[in-house]
Amino acid sequence: MTYQGGCHCGKIAFEVDGTLEGALACNCSICQRKGSLLWFVPRAQLRLLTPESDMATYTFNRHAIQHHFCATCGIHPFGEANDPKGNAVAAVNIRCLEGVDLASVPVQHFDGRAL
Repeated sequence: MTYQGGCHCGKIAFEVDGTLEGALACNCSICQRKGSLLWFVPRAQLRLLTPESDMATYTFNRHAIQHHFCATCGIHPFGEANDPKGNAVAAVNIRCLEGVDLASVPVQHFDGRAL
């Protein structure tokens, strides 16, 4: 299935392919504040529909994850990193996907603070 997603103001828009079977809620210092529900997909399954220059990016700690957000409305639609095997992945905030019934998506809790 292909999902449409983006920020609140529309400056960041994307499509992502895959089967949304669950999401992850992380309690690390940034995820807890953002409130994201993350769906991890291979990066190649996410296609940015707006210019990359419209995104702002924040990194911290080991600078391994690129937390992308809209500089205009502040919404964090996705991030990018490499998994432990070196594969490029996207962490899509399912709260930014159109037509997703959040109550129907199983959420796994991850203790990111312990890392």
